[in-house]
Amino acid sequence: MPTYSLTLLSGGLDSTTVTAYAVGRSDHLTALTFHYGQTHGKEVGCAARVASVLGVDHKLLDVAFLKEVAWYSALTNPEAFDVPKDASAIGTDIPITYVPLRNTMFLSLSAALLESKVLHAIEVEGVPASEVVARLYVAPNAIDYSGYPDCRPEFYGQMATTLRLGSKLGAEYGIDIEIETPIIHLSKAKIVQMAVELGAPLDLTWSCYESGETPCNECDSCALRAKGFAEAGVMDPLITHG
Repeated sequence: MPTYSLTLLSGGLDSTTVTAYAVGRSDHLTALTFHYGQTHGKEVGCAARVASVLGVDHKLLDVAFLKEVAWYSALTNPEAFDVPKDASAIGTDIPITYVPLRNTMFLSLSAALLESKVLHAIEVEGVPASEVVARLYVAPNAIDYSGYPDCRPEFYGQMATTLRLGSKLGAEYGIDIEIETPIIHLSKAKIVQMAVELGAPLDLTWSCYESGETPCNECDSCALRAKGFAEAGVMDPLITHG
């Protein structure tokens, strides 16, 4: 069955691992990266390089206007909010690095692009609807993470229902827009091990909330990454070669 897929690729450890996982599991795979007005664009460049190494078509979508509505976050409004540097507080509450409804909007936009591709395949190219699979690969993690509400399994379950009910694919053709979350129940250590097994280009990834030459090693994202590599017994290429 022809599988049309999008993988959401930010350029970080998690999304790079999931993108490497998606390679070979889809006939038509596109990596989609969002520029959403985040404080720095370093991760966007990393995503493009990751996609190139993995041999995946890459699309960058500029949604910088998002920071105008999702401004209550250190990632979109650094003038008003500082990035937390206390790793001991991870998971105790929802941090200021949470971007209001970012993943909800990302999923909707990704699904719109995927639906357009699949509808074209069915209605223009003549691919039988009964043979089509439409799939989104995303990289939320509900184990070692910063406590974001849009990284939980129940959120993605509800979004899958919403996409089925609100799309032509679901309403007319009975095709679900599947949401695959391969690492949602994995620890960061397991994610690192999975990335190594898949041959993901970890040296090209960027997880830090800052944009320096090397990771700050103080923000939540750096702390979680360091924890994962340490527990997996793997040297982080950004640290060894940074």
